[in-house]
Amino acid sequence: MPDGTVKERTKGTPQGGVVSPVLANLFLHYAFDMWMARNHPDKPFARYADDAVAHCCSMKDAEKLLNSLNKRFKECRLELHPDKTRIVYCKDDDRRGNYPETKFDFLGYTFRPRRSKNKHDKFFVNFTPAVSNKAKKAMRQTIHDWRIHLKPDKTLEDLSHMFNPVIRGWINYYGRFYKSELYSVLRHMNRALVRWVRRKYKKFARHHRRAEYWIGKIARREPKLFSHWQMGIYPAAG
Repeated sequence: MPDGTVKERTKGTPQGGVVSPVLANLFLHYAFDMWMARNHPDKPFARYADDAVAHCCSMKDAEKLLNSLNKRFKECRLELHPDKTRIVYCKDDDRRGNYPETKFDFLGYTFRPRRSKNKHDKFFVNFTPAVSNKAKKAMRQTIHDWRIHLKPDKTLEDLSHMFNPVIRGWINYYGRFYKSELYSVLRHMNRALVRWVRRKYKKFARHHRRAEYWIGKIARREPKLFSHWQMGIYPAAG
């Protein structure tokens, strides 16, 4: 039987009231975490706030767990989110069945079948995570909200001090798996820096390519200014 993952989200609050995230997390520790450990010790699970995944060894086990979870949450005056709670098939080279759901998002990652390469340079399909499209959109929006091009009074070193800690955090978190999926966000940061160059220096105001080459040369000369430059994600330098 294929492996399955139960992806669950809670909906509502105990007794219909409003509780703080801390209290909700404490409530779910007893309503879900301890209950899972006591009643389903053979099913590994992970939970963050009201978002959780549990791994089952077969579709039959996954369906039983889902029914059991529905009963448990009703006892606790909660309900599973009807749209976001589902069984996902962890498809890879060892699990080749066909099921409607083969991917899910969790903690900013999308888990789905991906083409991988082993140490012998042979390709295979693996069920693994990479930064989700939703997370990438949020990071691009953050860069947009920084309004870097409206800070011509700042030096490049100032911008590094202001924004590099955030970029480094993104890379450290989202770059652990399939780092290349993060490159489009890092290139977006480079484009924002090019816009800053064109605002700061009049000689580049109407010359996008020249501005890109100029900052690209600085990136290669001083890659430690930004973490993505250290990875080799530079603006073009001619």
